[in-house]
Amino acid sequence: MPSPAELEAARDKLLPDVLPGPDDPPLRVLFCGINPGLLSALTGHHFARPGNRFWPALHASGFTPRLFAPSEQGLLPSLGLGITNVAPRATARADELDDAELVAGGERLRGLVAEVRPAWLAVVGIGAYRVAFGDRRAAAGRQERTLGDTGLWVLPNPSGLNAHQTPATLAAAFRELRDAAG
Repeated sequence: MPSPAELEAARDKLLPDVLPGPDDPPLRVLFCGINPGLLSALTGHHFARPGNRFWPALHASGFTPRLFAPSEQGLLPSLGLGITNVAPRATARADELDDAELVAGGERLRGLVAEVRPAWLAVVGIGAYRVAFGDRRAAAGRQERTLGDTGLWVLPNPSGLNAHQTPATLAAAFRELRDAAG
């Protein structure tokens, strides 16, 4: 495990998106975290903290054929999947972001979606979605609003800090999206 000093040095670093290349299938789902954690920024791998349940939920829901490690994120585009973040800046906790960063992230996402054209944009975190898209009443699940032809979906935050969700409830929420995405 990295030292506190190594983690602190990753603060404010940017983490590149995981997007398909020209030989990959069409993008079915672009998963969108709130922002990278310090370990993710340090390692270059999304959802890298051991307590984060993103990768187990992805597998338990049937999106991946086996449990992927964060270091295997490069395999996702071959499955029609990608990863981005609402806010690109790495922090120790998502609550270090202010609303202006999330709103700016929503604008960036609109441009990214127009460019890469996923069937679905799935934001993991209802609070971030509400601020980024100006929809204070949004609930988890499929949203009525779309971004062009791209459907919007809100998933529970898979962070280990989100004690309201169990591995089973996360897998069920991700499975609903997988069923919709085909």
